[in-house]
Amino acid sequence: MVFTSGAMSISSSDAKSRSSAPRNGALASAISAAVASGGTGRRPPGSGGGFLSWLFTAGPAQAAEENPPSRDWDAHDFGPRMTVPFERLKGAKRYKVSELKFLDRGPLGGDARVTGADDPLFEGSALQPGGVFTRSQLLGELEALSSSGMFERVNVDAIRPQPDGTLGLTVSYAESLWAPATRFSCVNVGGLVPPQADETEDDDMTLREKMALQRRQDQEYQRRLRSATKPCILPEPVRGEVVQMVRKQGRVSARLLQRIRDHVLSWYHNEGFVCAQLVNFGNLHTDEVVGEVVEGEVTGVDYQFLDKLGNVIEGKTKLPVIDRELPHQLRAGHIFNIGAGRQALKNLNALSLFSNIEVNPSPDETKEGGVLVEIKLHELNPKSVDVTTEWNFVPGPGGRPTLESIQPGGSVAFEHRNIGGLNRSLAGSVTSSNLLNPQDDLSFKFEYTHPYLDGVEDRSRNRIFKTSCFNTRKLSPVFVAGPNMADAPPIWIDRVGIKANITENLTKQSTFTYGLVMEEITTRDESNDVCTHGLRRTATGALGMNGPPTTFSGTGVDRMAFLQANLTRDNTEFVNGATIGDRCIFQLDQGLGIGSKNPFFNRHQLTVTKFVNLNKQKNGAGKPPPAVLVAHGRYAGCVGDLPSYDAFALGGPHSVRGYGMGELGASRNLLEVATEVRLPVPMVKNTQVYAFAEHGTDLGSSKDVKGNPTEYFRRAGHGSSYGVGIKLGPLRAEYAVDHNAGTGALFFRYGERF
Repeated sequence: MVFTSGAMSISSSDAKSRSSAPRNGALASAISAAVASGGTGRRPPGSGGGFLSWLFTAGPAQAAEENPPSRDWDAHDFGPRMTVPFERLKGAKRYKVSELKFLDRGPLGGDARVTGADDPLFEGSALQPGGVFTRSQLLGELEALSSSGMFERVNVDAIRPQPDGTLGLTVSYAESLWAPATRFSCVNVGGLVPPQADETEDDDMTLREKMALQRRQDQEYQRRLRSATKPCILPEPVRGEVVQMVRKQGRVSARLLQRIRDHVLSWYHNEGFVCAQLVNFGNLHTDEVVGEVVEGEVTGVDYQFLDKLGNVIEGKTKLPVIDRELPHQLRAGHIFNIGAGRQALKNLNALSLFSNIEVNPSPDETKEGGVLVEIKLHELNPKSVDVTTEWNFVPGPGGRPTLESIQPGGSVAFEHRNIGGLNRSLAGSVTSSNLLNPQDDLSFKFEYTHPYLDGVEDRSRNRIFKTSCFNTRKLSPVFVAGPNMADAPPIWIDRVGIKANITENLTKQSTFTYGLVMEEITTRDESNDVCTHGLRRTATGALGMNGPPTTFSGTGVDRMAFLQANLTRDNTEFVNGATIGDRCIFQLDQGLGIGSKNPFFNRHQLTVTKFVNLNKQKNGAGKPPPAVLVAHGRYAGCVGDLPSYDAFALGGPHSVRGYGMGELGASRNLLEVATEVRLPVPMVKNTQVYAFAEHGTDLGSSKDVKGNPTEYFRRAGHGSSYGVGIKLGPLRAEYAVDHNAGTGALFFRYGERF
């Protein structure tokens, strides 16, 4: 069983459904083979408390294993006749069996019931249509069936020569029957010392000797069962269902034991315990059927680092970094579960240290029924550099671009991952749209990440420390014109500073981040000059310079330090590609009174979004995504000093759709509500149609922003919109109606709204 990190797929014969895959799949065969190699293979019926191990031995019978059949075969030379006796088969020839029938004559004879080679009773036999066998190999297969304990007798009824040179074979049999049973018990024999070869009955034994042998075998069997100290996890309701099967049947038969095995293993495999096997039945001569189970206990984890050619090498990543990501059910002493394997793959992928990951359970040859988990890892190159270039054509003299007006731009990004093998990283990027004059718009970010702040051995928590220095430039949505005035000259916000924070997971769904930010904020106009006030054009076309102040200090440059915290609780999940659940985000910025004019403030935001599964669609392969109702709300507010550039902008693709960024206003407090109904498009993958309605208001707080940018730029301070759209993968095309103006427009967006 292999988990492949690339597509999160499972590639194994045992990963098939129990109905479509052979009951003894590849993985089960391997584990059963490990058990069988310890001495629990085929044994005569009645030995060791009544073992019946033919049911659990996968693959060809012993006779066939000695000399595997070949595709080459010899045609018979019997001529046209109805049947031939078995003795007429020649020892040197290799006969192909093209037709195989089994006749169930019952233990007491009577009318025969014809079954095919697909009869579950013969699933472990190599005697199958299309097989090629010598006479001795055919005889070996028949003897293997006879000695399996499942049959009272096995006979060859007829061998029919076929015109194409092959043979048709008819085998009659009678199932073994045991005394009626009324009880069932499950015993976990994993980890027990394999039983030694028992004495077998001899035809020369007297009746007393046979009875004494039976008593010794029973005593040895009971002693072995008492040494099984680990409980069987099979729940009582399932055991009760088996008891009902046993009581309803009356006498115990081989087919009943197969149904019991399938019922028990169905529960184990459905619960993810895919390495569990029911290896034997015992006590068949009593009123209690004992099922011996190996549940697939993990005995250890083996890590292997591989190069591109698949050779084992010494890895750079420290093993404790990997080991801490494994779920408990993949640790020694726990029962292997396929869900834990998937979770391990997900956790290891999240480290972003490996290009390929495989999680392989395999039999532990040193322990009965044990499972050794092999984890194979291909490490990524720890160092990478990415360089991109671009050419910008800007208007030259006369409005046309010239050779001198071409501006080369580009970016350089680098990353050094897994420093010291402890998943620490250093990353950085530098970007400019004009490399000839980079100081105009140079932006950079350098970040160092230090996980396992409390030590890599402390698995109870993982606090991640990050520190960064940055220089960013963004267009301010605060100083933009309303819909009823000419466009205002843009104001750019430059931020340069340092940031340090710590992130920790409070629960699987909740994360908490807290830290310190120190930055210098500069407001600039489109000429890259420091700008102290917002700009707008008057009725005469002149540029008005009496707008709201752009900074708290009034100089165009602010310096400040503040604490920042973010608490996120995300209970969303994907149901057939659609997001379902709820998400809450609370962010807090607390000014420290340090910087230009000692700014002291408390800025806070709360965002709540809920995704409701309208038609209760269940998650499953091949099922369509559900219809979804989205309910969204956001509140933001600020108490204390508030620079204009940090006012809350109202309007835009992530605020109120149908409006431009900040088109509705800039406020000290705001409230946004939105709802959206999403419907999947039948037969078209990853496509939805949706309808939405949104509203936003400044709660009358725009006047409390210094200079009142909302009024100065003639914006409404509130607005609603509604519309419809279609989502194709990550691309959204939507028609939104601006309720304030009563007009609509078509927008193309990328990514999610909520």
